[in-house]
Amino acid sequence: MKYPEKVYLNGSIVPHQDAKISVFDRGFIFGDGLYEVMVQINGSFFYKEAHLNRLKDGLQKVNIKFDVDILPKEISKLLEASELTNKDCMLYIQITRGVAPRQHSYPADILPTVMMYAIPKVLPDINEIDAKVITRDDFRWSRCDIKMTSLLGNVMLNEEAMQYDCYETIMHRNGLYTEASHSNVFFVKDNVVYTHPADEYILNGITRIIVLDLCKSLNIEINESPISIDDLTTIDEAFLTGTSTQIASIQQIDEHILYTGNNKGPITRKLQEALLNLK
Repeated sequence: MKYPEKVYLNGSIVPHQDAKISVFDRGFIFGDGLYEVMVQINGSFFYKEAHLNRLKDGLQKVNIKFDVDILPKEISKLLEASELTNKDCMLYIQITRGVAPRQHSYPADILPTVMMYAIPKVLPDINEIDAKVITRDDFRWSRCDIKMTSLLGNVMLNEEAMQYDCYETIMHRNGLYTEASHSNVFFVKDNVVYTHPADEYILNGITRIIVLDLCKSLNIEINESPISIDDLTTIDEAFLTGTSTQIASIQQIDEHILYTGNNKGPITRKLQEALLNLK
């Protein structure tokens, strides 16, 4: 992935090499900040309001005072400066608590640091990957519902997947599958779609929400309860969801093979086609 041409930083749009923050920014020192990622498809951001509402909700959870409602106008300026208006691209937004002397507690009235950039990105109509994944213990903290910038646990788990030439790492906590290192995970058993409930142990992904809505519209039964690691060999299909992942079929989990060739499960394929129709 290349660096973006332009970066939005606290109201200014500058070349990426000129975008500088203080070494005392709490995002740099503590990972004290949130982020959001959106994709623009055919000239508009996919589920834009849902992404911005999640950002707004996350900022409230961690008590960072910033008016998210000003972002759409600023995003338009950034896209214009980046020559990406009406073009397929990915937008990254990061808001940290701001700059302050280093201490764990934070001053009440510091200004947040706001950074955004956009890069060209064209998503395939359907993600045709046949993903191989590994599973590991979910050793992260128990507020995974907050889309925070401190992602060391996720980074370590995803890197381990790369070392095994796999697409993702699926995590389990107390014997139950939670989510993956940068995506949500779904399982299909006896024509029922299972996924971990949206509690503090997972990030409630926007694509996750979309898939649940698609299941309802397609009359596919949903059960928002986790699958046990002991039930792995009994599942029929599995897939990952995420903003750039879209819906990715899982072919193999550790040593357990769900299908061979390009024989994706029928429910996974049906949901992939339904997602395409939303774009």
